[in-house]
Amino acid sequence: MNDAPVPVLPADHPLADGRTTGSALLRALRGERTGPRAVWFMRQAGRSLPEYRAAREGVGMLESCLRPDLAAEITLQPVRRHHVDAAIFFSDIVVPLRLAGVDVDIVPGRGPVLGSPVRTASDVAALPSLEDVDFTAIREAVALTVSELGGTPLIGFAGAPFTLAAYLVEGGPSRDHLGPRTLMHADPETWQALTTWAADLSGAFLRAQLEAGASACQLFDSWAGSLSAADYEAHAAPASARAFAHVADLPVPRIHFGTGTGELLPAMHAAGATAVGVDYRLPLDEASRRLGGVVPLQGNIDPALLAAPWNVLEPHVRDVLRRGDAAPGHVVNLGHGVPPSTEPDVLTRVVDLVHEVPQ
Repeated sequence: MNDAPVPVLPADHPLADGRTTGSALLRALRGERTGPRAVWFMRQAGRSLPEYRAAREGVGMLESCLRPDLAAEITLQPVRRHHVDAAIFFSDIVVPLRLAGVDVDIVPGRGPVLGSPVRTASDVAALPSLEDVDFTAIREAVALTVSELGGTPLIGFAGAPFTLAAYLVEGGPSRDHLGPRTLMHADPETWQALTTWAADLSGAFLRAQLEAGASACQLFDSWAGSLSAADYEAHAAPASARAFAHVADLPVPRIHFGTGTGELLPAMHAAGATAVGVDYRLPLDEASRRLGGVVPLQGNIDPALLAAPWNVLEPHVRDVLRRGDAAPGHVVNLGHGVPPSTEPDVLTRVVDLVHEVPQ
């Protein structure tokens, strides 16, 4: 009888064979301060790049995400151009919804739109079973990407359950998120059932990317900032913890990022993250203080300053680096995504600056 433990990652995984273990990203996420600083940008693969616009010409957003060759190419583009220290898998938070069989599309100029909102117990009960969701296209895209990245790690990506559930309730983008905030209080059992379903879907989506070759993962909670700390802890954090639990046995860093979540950072960390992303509203040294000075951080250059003159942007970047030194490890990033109007050369210049400043 063989009692040897079953490996949790394939032997050819970049973490198993050592390709990405010593990368700047992994060192920073482990809380190490050796070598050059790590930097990448949320939404670095996107509309700011002319090669992205050319690759996607005539191809819808969801189709782009679900075509392995195209998703891999788009994921690789900013690594080639900017020499960032990580690739972020090109996807969208509603991609797993589509794979699960939910009627959703991404409408140009508006964003994700659902055929029917999910607002009642019967709506939740009618959601598709997650037992047979096919992530083949995702696994193929990740494998293609990793085969080209060498020692540069790939970060897997999924929407956090609260944001995913909020889209389902609203039926599309929202400014105030009144629908989900009302549902969580008016019908907490239905809300819990909905966020549990969303957590299992997001967790499975993350796991598919990690098993196929991603070296880290990020849960993105773009709407969590609409919640009070009490509501987040009671009605959102348990679902994020459930999503992270799907990958907790894998030896990979787990980043939790949200916008407007400065008051939620300790709860986001406690949900199962090993590192926390900070948006542009809160200085990194204060974020580190709130987290007890023991949690690696990611962030938080203000995206608005990417369009400012270099004599304005450069001191801002240097200030972010200085404040990030308060954390045990710091992955330099934006405090949100790259604006589509950003000049690509500005991002390359920021990367060069970050790599030049010793830590």
